[in-house]
Amino acid sequence: MTESQGFGSTRSGRHFLQVPGPTNVPDRVLRAMARPTIDHRSPEFASLTLSLLPGLRKIFNASGPVIMYPGSATGGWEAGFTNTLSPGDKILMFDSGVFASNWKISAERFGLDIDFASCDWRSGVDPALVESKLKADSKHAIKSVMVVHNETSTGITNAIAEVRAAMDAVEHPALLMVDAVSSAGSIEFRQDHWRVDVTIAGSQKGLMLPPGLSFNVLSEKAVAASQAASLPRSYWSWKDMLQSNETGYFPYTPPTNLMYGLQEALAIMAGEGFENIYRRHARHAEATRRAVTAWGLENYCSVPGKSSNTVTTVQVPEGHNADALRKVILERFDMSLGAGLGPLGGKVFRIGHLGDFNDLMLLGTLAGVEMGLELAGVPHSAGGVDAAMKFLTSGKK
Repeated sequence: MTESQGFGSTRSGRHFLQVPGPTNVPDRVLRAMARPTIDHRSPEFASLTLSLLPGLRKIFNASGPVIMYPGSATGGWEAGFTNTLSPGDKILMFDSGVFASNWKISAERFGLDIDFASCDWRSGVDPALVESKLKADSKHAIKSVMVVHNETSTGITNAIAEVRAAMDAVEHPALLMVDAVSSAGSIEFRQDHWRVDVTIAGSQKGLMLPPGLSFNVLSEKAVAASQAASLPRSYWSWKDMLQSNETGYFPYTPPTNLMYGLQEALAIMAGEGFENIYRRHARHAEATRRAVTAWGLENYCSVPGKSSNTVTTVQVPEGHNADALRKVILERFDMSLGAGLGPLGGKVFRIGHLGDFNDLMLLGTLAGVEMGLELAGVPHSAGGVDAAMKFLTSGKK
């Protein structure tokens, strides 16, 4: 941006961070994190840790152990592998998007035998495919089924309840492991009801924190499997973490100030109420999809019922580059949109609508997109913002 365009060298106002994570961190959380760090061997710290666990269980509707790690959710993936599996174990994964593919790359590095089932990225994981794959595994060689709940690259939410039903239909004993990184705290997750054995999540999306915390949420079956698993583990050891967490401590130095932020984030969520949080995310997602339709553009997700409530992935017309559009929007309106990842690079842009977010923030985001489409010369119809406003003021939920 140049001064001749009328913006000067310093931008006024606040940057719009509308990628699907990291998300906007509420001021209350930032202030909580600014507290002085305390001794992580003190009774005060133990009280802090123990106060967080009930709130985390509510997010996942889980009754089992919740482990907090200093590290990104990629580390949470690794913890899931190393604590439940042994070298050469067979696992079933699904080629349903970039993050599913990255999870597979991580599994390969541990020498696991991977059945990477092909999926249509525009429709996600088909439960019938899960059932057929497991039905063919009559000797129960598959030790774990791994599914991404909300695939951030494609804007698709996979039905974990249907995956569990497919496993039950063939009475397969494999563990069910789920990546809930971009759904936790934004889309209802029912660990106990769906009988998920290991859920992986991170701090930087629906939990409204900076990056730096990851979570494993465990079933009794997963904890039992960890006793026989023989993949090497040290930093990610559940055994060490479970023993320490029972008393409110960590086996190594914890991210104290992130935990202060988590305490405040959980208080904010409890104050709004989880049903209201899920309803708000669904409402903003629907308003966004209506804007996309009004622009004459296409939602990458081809199955309306699977459209994510945290991110909308939008295709640009052939002959146009989504990254060029994103560049115009960043330079002119100081707003960051999510890039197309992997094979979707340049073909789509992603609108994040999750976390600490409200109607006016959404409308500002959509206005930035609509103006950017015009300035970048991307063919579209006017009226996307109007369509979103009409929905938001209609009283529909």
